[in-house]
Amino acid sequence: MAKPKPLSKEDVTRAINMTKSNRAAARYLGCSYIHYKGYAKIYKDENGVDLFTKHKNQCGKGIPKFLNNSKKEPKLLDILEGRIDASHFKPEKIKNRLLKEGLLKEECYICGFHERRVSDYKVPLIMDFIDRNKKNYQNSNIRLLCYNCYYLNVGDLFTNKQIEGLEDHVVKYDSEVDWELDEYQLQRLAELGLTDHKTDDDGSEFISKW
Repeated sequence: MAKPKPLSKEDVTRAINMTKSNRAAARYLGCSYIHYKGYAKIYKDENGVDLFTKHKNQCGKGIPKFLNNSKKEPKLLDILEGRIDASHFKPEKIKNRLLKEGLLKEECYICGFHERRVSDYKVPLIMDFIDRNKKNYQNSNIRLLCYNCYYLNVGDLFTNKQIEGLEDHVVKYDSEVDWELDEYQLQRLAELGLTDHKTDDDGSEFISKW
């Protein structure tokens, strides 16, 4: 598992300027609250106050009331029409509610793919924001795409490093492998013209170690 990336003072400051609380700042930066807190406590403002303490909002000033009660959720219409900032919520949670209430059809909006995986009954679909604004949940701006259509019409699903990890099935050895050929294999190599018929050659130079 990759280690969380370090956060610079500029990262933390930008997140603070865009949010109303430390937890929201962590969500904004796409990292865990603990990871954010560690860096926010290191950096200080011009008065020597660490940025984590400075951004505390225990009274919840400026934060929608429904966020203080996990059981209470906003109406989807408020999110879709932009009256509530969608960045307070995880896209996966909004997507699930849109599907549950029938506001999104659970199939690819381009090719119609809707096959479910047998193990967990999930459909491989990704939420796509047509104008690339992930806060804009208007019906005309959101759609579900299968992995294939997302790749063909939007862009890469994985980074080069992730693809390398998925495709790297080659076993690497730290030391040389001592290959040995029996008499039958040596005879077959000779018949194929792959040896020079020297008795001291074992043919191993023609065998790929990888």
